[in-house]
Amino acid sequence: MSDSPGTLPPIALVVAQYNASVTSRLRDAALEAYAEAGGDPASVTVVEAPGSFELPAIALAAARTGRFAGVVALGCIIQGETSHNRYIAEAVANGLIQVTLQTGVPATFGVLTVESAGQAYARAGGREGNKGAEAMRAALEAAAAMESLSAGQCVAGCVRPKPDKAAAPSGVVS
Repeated sequence: MSDSPGTLPPIALVVAQYNASVTSRLRDAALEAYAEAGGDPASVTVVEAPGSFELPAIALAAARTGRFAGVVALGCIIQGETSHNRYIAEAVANGLIQVTLQTGVPATFGVLTVESAGQAYARAGGREGNKGAEAMRAALEAAAAMESLSAGQCVAGCVRPKPDKAAAPSGVVS
């Protein structure tokens, strides 16, 4: 779906405006990751969603246009006094996988599901990195893999090893 060899595929970036002080950091990092991968961030279509609950519907609308090789959904759900956050997070996760399964366009989950604002900031450019950038990289990799499969280029050996966060520490024999 990319315009020419060496260019990045078009991506839609759907950003929840609820908790905007966090989601704006996720958005900025996602755009930076697109640039680091060799793309022009101005070519990313950014669409605002009122909140995280609306992300799947807007992501589905973007995917159905046929204009995008991937959709990155960014949001921030912070636990409150009730279990409301769990219902929202589950609905968003299930909705985004349905976008991918129904359209064949990868929709990545860049939605923070945290217990506090401090945890949100730690994952939006703090000590835990930036999940917006991770979601963009995942979308680009998934779009490339799907394009390779469609082009018949992935006959054998289309697997690249990824870092294993669960790997045993050095010196530990399993």
